[in-house]
Amino acid sequence: MNGRSALRHYILVGLGFALMVAALYMVFIYVPTDKNMGAVQRIFYFHVPLAWIAFLAFFVVFVCSILYLTKRDMKWDVIASASAEVGVVFTSLVLITGSIWAKAAWGIWWTWDARLTATLVLWFTYVAYLLVRHYVAEDSQRARLGAVLGIVGFIDVPIVALAIMLWRTQHPGALIFEGGLVTSMLITLLVCIIAFTVLYIILVVQSTRLKNMEADIRNIKNNRPD
Repeated sequence: MNGRSALRHYILVGLGFALMVAALYMVFIYVPTDKNMGAVQRIFYFHVPLAWIAFLAFFVVFVCSILYLTKRDMKWDVIASASAEVGVVFTSLVLITGSIWAKAAWGIWWTWDARLTATLVLWFTYVAYLLVRHYVAEDSQRARLGAVLGIVGFIDVPIVALAIMLWRTQHPGALIFEGGLVTSMLITLLVCIIAFTVLYIILVVQSTRLKNMEADIRNIKNNRPD
């Protein structure tokens, strides 16, 4: 990492840290407690941003997979792989926070609600994507199979997003667009979304850098004379 790249990295990490501190302050101190659900409603400010950024992560996988199949440039495959890993982590957290919220709101940890089921399918799809990438040894074949699965798997993202409109569901509606949030709640949510977006960028950049280093090490070992 050269000096300019290191400076950008430190600025990004500093920005992410400041935003996360601000987000935590706003979630637990600034924003008022919901009159109906009480303090447990504060999980909303983590659950929704995690879901949105998971969608962003899989959209990046989708776009980079298309670019890889079009250009056959491994840099797009590396970015897609890094973004998929972060997306799976965020989706896992979406399922966990959603279950905690469901227990408080519905009295159960899980129900086969349309959006919940579609989200679980999304998680399984990209876990399968990561497994394919792990077990296929040859680079070009791994990248090609991963790209196809990354493109096909993205079909489930709009299904998850539109599930509350396509089917009858217990899941709450789109409070943001329905005007169901007071100003302080909306501002807090936006800050949380920005904070998690910066966190996503940091994680993808770091993962991409590590994958490139691993590839360089493999090339050195393969080209080393016996």
